[in-house]
Amino acid sequence: MIRNMQVVAGIDIGGTNSVVGFVNKEGEILYEFTVSTKDYQKPEDFVQVISNKISTYCTDKDYSLEAIGIGAPNGNIYSGSIEFAPNLQWKGKVKLAEMFIRQTGVKTFLTNDANAAAIGEKMYGSAKKLNDFIVITLGTGLGSGFYSNGQLMYGHDGFAGELGHTIVVPEGRQCGCGRRGCLETYASATGLIKTYNVLMQNFKSGSVSEELTAKDLFNKAEMGDKIALRAFDETARMLAIGISNAIAITSPQAIILFGGLASAGDLLLKPLDTYLDKYLLEIFKGKVRILVSELMDRNAAILGASALAWNEIL
Repeated sequence: MIRNMQVVAGIDIGGTNSVVGFVNKEGEILYEFTVSTKDYQKPEDFVQVISNKISTYCTDKDYSLEAIGIGAPNGNIYSGSIEFAPNLQWKGKVKLAEMFIRQTGVKTFLTNDANAAAIGEKMYGSAKKLNDFIVITLGTGLGSGFYSNGQLMYGHDGFAGELGHTIVVPEGRQCGCGRRGCLETYASATGLIKTYNVLMQNFKSGSVSEELTAKDLFNKAEMGDKIALRAFDETARMLAIGISNAIAITSPQAIILFGGLASAGDLLLKPLDTYLDKYLLEIFKGKVRILVSELMDRNAAILGASALAWNEIL
């Protein structure tokens, strides 16, 4: 064991569980643990429990904790706050970074989870040699992080790059943000399931199931289920619309797909390529690579959050 090894703690905050990992400069996850987010009605209690665990681990291993990085829904890099996150029980603006600084005494940085994923790709993954790229996280919703000219785009208020909340179908599906027709209601695991159920109703070929998962639909599509295949095709079409619009604005070298739905492979990627060829401006065709994250098989959320910390202090 290396004494006084410099580490950062990367924290990925989710609505149900949060994962904490200790990561060195080389991107090795030395240890990780999980805390139930929903068990803590007050964020202060949540912070105290995690801070105590971090302190205990670093003392036991004789590690030097250099900083804490946090990826969180609706995280704001400028204020260090989680702001009005619909999937968390902590309402309003929660100054989480400030709470961790008070408890641990170390520098703490917080951003939204998709931006953390983009930083992780830049430091450890597919984007090491790229200056212009977009990371798109395809999970329950659709998150995104934009790099332009080698810099992560935050905008004047810290909330730039919300591709998932661009409207692709006016007055379309209800979104958790309160509006209708956002891209993430169509191009996400949740959107895929909704599309499948709509197709089932339209074809009157079965009952709507609220219990289906994206994995179930992947298995159905792999077995040749025509409606599941159509659902993947429509999901890819909507994603292609969103990506085409983003490419027209930022002209990236690559789009890096990340998250559960990205692991569907050709079921998603083949129709996505077809629709991108249809929707992209001619000047961008053949210039933008579609990649699947190299971090998919590792704890990418932890690496992203830790990369945020290393990126700020190195």
